[in-house]
Amino acid sequence: MKHNRRKEVIRQGTTVEQLVRSIADMIVTGEMHPGERLDEISLAARFEVSRTPVREALRELGAMGLVGREPNRSAVVSNVSGAYLHGMFEAMAELESICARLAAERMTVDERRELELGHRNSARLVHQGAYEDYAVYNVEFHTRLYRGAHNDHIYELVTQTRARLAPFRRAQFRLPGRLSKSFSEHEMIVASILRADGAAAARAAYSHVAIVSDASSAFISGEQSDH
Repeated sequence: MKHNRRKEVIRQGTTVEQLVRSIADMIVTGEMHPGERLDEISLAARFEVSRTPVREALRELGAMGLVGREPNRSAVVSNVSGAYLHGMFEAMAELESICARLAAERMTVDERRELELGHRNSARLVHQGAYEDYAVYNVEFHTRLYRGAHNDHIYELVTQTRARLAPFRRAQFRLPGRLSKSFSEHEMIVASILRADGAAAARAAYSHVAIVSDASSAFISGEQSDH
């Protein structure tokens, strides 16, 4: 019976990436509090995996600044300061602004068409209030911007920064009305890129990330005040 259970878990595709997302979301939403111990054995039992992917997930969460570990001690939930979070979003806004400008100048006809089509299709998710699905789409939308810049070095920098901010960017979509506002902000970026207006695309992208920063901070502050 135990053997079959393990095969079922593996078949479902539990990965380090999924563990990172699940644990990060629990930290950002306040389900796990700053200073709380993150025991590998308990987490492995909770997610029905071995300790190896849990250990790797905790290492990645440490690189994201969400988890701390002292020598010969268990990992603990870090206290992410507002200043640290603001600094990361500030860098993200600059990088996305560059990507949007370059995308407006360099995207192929097919890339522009896919960007517009994806954006139009996302309206359905907004109307449904499907924030989890919209969060998945949002990653795809921004990846198209990064790829559209056609600069591998910038792509590497922006995706690394996005990975560290991912839990905070997902959290924003739980705020009332945030999906429709995000859609409107995307609309400005898409429209600018379709008319090849690099300056307008850069402004729209920078403004979008700045608003995301405020929305994410507002969500996190509200969650923490409830605990």
